[in-house]
Amino acid sequence: MTLRLGTRRSALALAQSRTVAAALRRLTGRDVEIVEIVTAGDRSTAPVARLGVGVFVSALRDALTAKEIDFAVHSYKDLPTAMPDGLRVAAVPRREDPRDALVARDGRTLADLGPGARIGTGSVRRIAQLHALGRQFEPVPIRGNVDTRLRMVADGEVDALILARAGLARLGRADEITETLDPALMLPAPAQGALAVECRAEDQELVDLLAALDDPHTRAAVTAERALLAELEAGCSAPVAALAVVTDDEPASAEGEPADPGRGNQPLIFVRGAVFSPDGTQAIRLSRTGPLTDAAEVGRLLAAELRAAGADGLVAPVLAGAPDDDVLGVQP
Repeated sequence: MTLRLGTRRSALALAQSRTVAAALRRLTGRDVEIVEIVTAGDRSTAPVARLGVGVFVSALRDALTAKEIDFAVHSYKDLPTAMPDGLRVAAVPRREDPRDALVARDGRTLADLGPGARIGTGSVRRIAQLHALGRQFEPVPIRGNVDTRLRMVADGEVDALILARAGLARLGRADEITETLDPALMLPAPAQGALAVECRAEDQELVDLLAALDDPHTRAAVTAERALLAELEAGCSAPVAALAVVTDDEPASAEGEPADPGRGNQPLIFVRGAVFSPDGTQAIRLSRTGPLTDAAEVGRLLAAELRAAGADGLVAPVLAGAPDDDVLGVQP
């Protein structure tokens, strides 16, 4: 029986879904049909923060619940942190590079852009971090798909754009990137670059089939990042950033033995988190390491440390003011 894969109609969503469909066919031999669905986020020109969290996924989830499709592919960072009853993320494929990328005229890097440079982005997280650099850049709020945004650089409307590297790579546009930004300068959004393959929890046969697509290290990293976001009770409209990395082994002692001989060499997860004021004048940046098997707890504990350092005071005013957001029609 052919499996029906639900996806948004944007170029990026279709590219992501076709990649997942091809992988599933290769790994399982099952045929997959792409079903395009229009979401509220696609129909509206309003800032996503005003439309609500999950604006790009609710129509897909409705189609799943109604059994109009068998599974859906989402940009994971679009998903609300609370999982609805009856649905399950059956697979988290291997993540693309989660970092942000600069696309600038004349091949320029961030260091080449002078004070007053106009940098296009619709993300308060990116805007805050641009301000935090102290370079007097002028962030320009923008919305539109990748092609529309890239034309803004070519036409001189902006000097540069900041987009997710993963989206550009999936669209075959990575050669237009002039600099991949170090997370020390621009920490990405939680779950950026990751996909979520979602189906009905009751469909155990499909859950088992989709598991072939799952990458355990990517799932653990995203779990930690989203646990941090959930603990801070912040949605995608807040200037919250997080990035988790899985390490192969536990750090060794000076004598070359594992730091904790009782545990042996076990994979660890290293999580960086940050919360910013919208103008970038205040920033709280912390990190935490823990066992890979406790990824969610590591994320929660890091969020608690951020809160203890004053994160709530930075997040709450932003959420109350409903500022603009990562409002890419194709979420890079």
